[in-house]
Amino acid sequence: MRSPLALAALATVAVPGFDARAVRATDSGGDDDTAVVTDAQNARWVVRAPRSSAAGAALEAELVLLGGLAQAVDDGKLPFDVPRTVGTAPLDEGGRAVMYRQLKGRPVPLDRLQPGPGTAAALGRAIGALHELPPTLIEEAGLPVYDAAAYRQRRQSEVDEAARTGRVPATLLRRWEERLEDIALWKFSPTVVHGDLSADHVLTADGEITGVLSWGEAKVADPADDLAWLLVAAPQDAVDSVMEAYQLRRTELTDPFIADRALLAGELALVRWLLYGVRTHDDEVIADAVSMLDELDEQTRELPDPEPVAD
Repeated sequence: MRSPLALAALATVAVPGFDARAVRATDSGGDDDTAVVTDAQNARWVVRAPRSSAAGAALEAELVLLGGLAQAVDDGKLPFDVPRTVGTAPLDEGGRAVMYRQLKGRPVPLDRLQPGPGTAAALGRAIGALHELPPTLIEEAGLPVYDAAAYRQRRQSEVDEAARTGRVPATLLRRWEERLEDIALWKFSPTVVHGDLSADHVLTADGEITGVLSWGEAKVADPADDLAWLLVAAPQDAVDSVMEAYQLRRTELTDPFIADRALLAGELALVRWLLYGVRTHDDEVIADAVSMLDELDEQTRELPDPEPVAD
């Protein structure tokens, strides 16, 4: 891993003449080293440097996508900003670091989200606008494109792999199998999706969505995925405002089961966390995933029918 000072040095290469005055490390939550560098005018800049060749390739695809998204912002098609690269610096091991101005705003306060025309409605409009973008943005960046059947099969494969670990409660597996086998649930029109929306990746200020970060998981897939984090964790009355604004922003949206798939996507996020732990042999991640799966099993397990009363 690179130190914050090393990343600050990369900033001076990315933008010749850049005057770095302070730096602090940040957790990108991915495969990049990141830091926020402050300049002489007290402006803040983000530096990202991939840790591996695979991460470098993913970053290059993300940069192509960000260029298209920035144009969509400038054209008024998106109501929030995205990272805009101002310079790059070559890395000794290959690939390059990138630098962009830190977007304004704070992470969405999900547990305090209020219903009505404020942040909740702005979230719905922002996600709806994203889902209206042309899929060619994803295709041109070389990122994945799925149709509904292929995406359903992808989810099925994840559940099958999780089942083979022997760590998922049988009742959860049956619950997921029933939903994956319900063909009507999976009749949706794929859209551009962010693929990794969370409170940390969505910035807000004064009731508006100001920026969206971390586009490395973007794809053409199920729009329900971008709603899962809200339906799972936000207060229900705020979720109603999100969904109302979302549906108003979409054109010709005919998807009666989008909320059902979003809730399922939220549950299957635990499957991917478990599989990540298994693949990386991280016992702490595995234990965390198993604990959350057991808790989900308790929450979703149907209560048994009452015993008949004896005469």
